[in-house]
Amino acid sequence: MGHCGGTRPSKTALFRGMRSKPQFPCVALLFLALATLAAGQTSSPAPGEFADRSQPPSTVSDALSIPADSSVQSSVQPLLDFKDSDVKFDLHDLMDTLRDRRHEGWVLAAYPDPKTHRPLIGAGFSLDLPAREHPQGDPLNPHPFLEPSSAELWQAAGLDSQRLQSILDQFHDRFPARINRRYRIRLGELTPDISDQDATQLLRVSAIQAIYNAKAYCRNFDRLTASQQMALSQLVYQMGVNLDEFSEFLALINTDSTSNAAAADSEYWQGVQHSLIQSQWARLYRVRAISVIAMFDPQYGDDPLVAEKRVSATLHPAVVHRRRGQRRESHQLATTSGSRRRTLHRRASGTGTKRRA
Repeated sequence: MGHCGGTRPSKTALFRGMRSKPQFPCVALLFLALATLAAGQTSSPAPGEFADRSQPPSTVSDALSIPADSSVQSSVQPLLDFKDSDVKFDLHDLMDTLRDRRHEGWVLAAYPDPKTHRPLIGAGFSLDLPAREHPQGDPLNPHPFLEPSSAELWQAAGLDSQRLQSILDQFHDRFPARINRRYRIRLGELTPDISDQDATQLLRVSAIQAIYNAKAYCRNFDRLTASQQMALSQLVYQMGVNLDEFSEFLALINTDSTSNAAAADSEYWQGVQHSLIQSQWARLYRVRAISVIAMFDPQYGDDPLVAEKRVSATLHPAVVHRRRGQRRESHQLATTSGSRRRTLHRRASGTGTKRRA
């Protein structure tokens, strides 16, 4: 920085002059420059720039807000308008259940879905789903479905869209396009792609979407009990649009019985539970299905363990189909091997007796 006048004064003389002559022109210019620089450093980011998110938001709800001029806001606005009073259960209880390893699990790195090989993260959040049209097939249910893309939900959670693309690029470089059955992935050894807070924000907005679509699946959602609302939301979270295939289950929960406050009608809800118990989903995900199906019991709130035991007693594991003759050949091999061992044992015992005699 330049200075005014002839020779450069010492630091003592400069500070003395600042105290005795505050109107000195150079000092005034110095303070003006410092003020301008400080104002530039603390100014808000320009439109389109991402603010510094190193400091965690005061609440998770604050992190779900997106810029007003964003094109994403219109597609996810119903999710941002969610209030805790919209459901009878605690949203945090649903989130804690979904992140449990018996349900979705909790992985902070992108990993492939065991069946579809599509990239997932956090509590099973899909990273590459496109926006989809999901028409409402029930003329008596005015509530629409909401199926935004993964990128829109990612931004609704307050995360950087460029970061999402970077994670997807690393995922495709890390995992092959087709993963065979022998390919084993140790999720605990993967380098985290997002923080625990980021995954929580993604889980929250995804859980709210599941609640929103659960109301589209059940026209009497508001009349269900707290546990029944939570169970249906869990089904929507896991199944997504595939829940449309559960035609018998959807027909039962949309009958006039639920509109007549049938929450205490145990026989009716046993039929609802039975429709899920007979599904292939319940057999493949038996541990998870037991807890979800039990929540449809109107007496679940009195004793959850008893409700789960009732379902566990009737829900059988999935049948593993083997090739014809494989089990028989294995049994014959085991029998032959056992007979051979017994024959050798007799021969060895007989030889020993003769020698002793």
